[in-house]
Amino acid sequence: MSDSTRDSGGWARVDATPQNVTVGIVGAGAMGTGIAQVAAAAGYYVLLGDAMAGAVRNAQASIRASLDRLVEKGKLDAVRRGLILSRIDFYEEPLGVDLAPYRGCSLVIEAIVEDLPVKQALFAALAAAAGPDAILASNTSSLSIASIAGACVRPERVIGMHFFNPAPVLPLVEVVPWIDTDPKVTDTVVGLMESWRKSPVVAADTPGFIVNRVARPFYGEALRIHDEGIADCATIDWAMRELGGFRMGPFELMDFIGNDVNYAATRSIFESMYYEPRYRPSLTQRRLVDAGLLGRKSGRGYYRYDGTARPEPGRDRTLATQVFERILAMLINEAADAVFYRVVDAAGVDLAMQRGVNYPKGLLAWSDELGPSWALDRLTALQAEYGEDRYRPSPLLRRNAMAGRRFHE
Repeated sequence: MSDSTRDSGGWARVDATPQNVTVGIVGAGAMGTGIAQVAAAAGYYVLLGDAMAGAVRNAQASIRASLDRLVEKGKLDAVRRGLILSRIDFYEEPLGVDLAPYRGCSLVIEAIVEDLPVKQALFAALAAAAGPDAILASNTSSLSIASIAGACVRPERVIGMHFFNPAPVLPLVEVVPWIDTDPKVTDTVVGLMESWRKSPVVAADTPGFIVNRVARPFYGEALRIHDEGIADCATIDWAMRELGGFRMGPFELMDFIGNDVNYAATRSIFESMYYEPRYRPSLTQRRLVDAGLLGRKSGRGYYRYDGTARPEPGRDRTLATQVFERILAMLINEAADAVFYRVVDAAGVDLAMQRGVNYPKGLLAWSDELGPSWALDRLTALQAEYGEDRYRPSPLLRRNAMAGRRFHE
């Protein structure tokens, strides 16, 4: 790596002239493939590799198809399509222990299986292969960046860069420094993401970061309402779409994500947060996973995907309002708690939920519209009814309500 690619602190300048920088990506699954396309579209040379035979070839076909669709829609011309493809080195030989192909990379982004020991082994090998000034980033959605960095030489250059699927479409990138990440690395990555036309939000290295943590009640409280027999899946989904403006209801979204994936994320956060009641997984969802009813990909989850007509929702607006308000109050509480515990600031949590999972409004802006005591009143009533810490209001929510203060002031 030449001196022209380094800043005064010694870190590789990944925000230098793109033609002078190579971005390495390890993992050619859906996320790695999408990130490779984004980086190449931003003008960077990309090295894409994978340990599994045939994975990179499949990734190449996927990127070609994605770019072809953009050309067909008139969003990309044929010349630019060719330029993007020319910037990606599809390294088809399966990666082994020796990661020498990544030696010239200024930034390496890992996008492999969510398994901590596997990631630690990979980062130890990358730290030895990529050079002392290369920035090493993980696309993990839930694992501790500190635990990953601990496996590396010069761990201060390790950071989280959590893209959302599909990476070429969704703008959010959670930038997650661990306690010893060099601040210059964080600043460099934030600037780089902005140059890639992404929306970076810096988050603390805590379980679930921002989106996966704050979104838990969207699924968990919907399941609780269902388990109590208050409303069925179709009615809950209709309430969140009709009254809340969400693109998908929680049950159709869980089926879309995969019940196995959604359940694993909930369980991981529940255990990582020392069994905090707000994140307790649902037995209903576990039973679906145990039975292999994973949603769209298995043909059946909360709904059937074999051509069977979906159940009609009950369109009782009084019931729908009860469902919507209960879930929204829990979401607002979770967003407030993320700010209270300094995971992210109010502007950041609102941006993350809108840009990462397409929420119709920022949750704390929503709270401001409804009034400082709106969510607190509903949570206090739920806690009194159930006697559970699950409905414990965030101290920040209480303080704002008592002071008549809004989150965005």
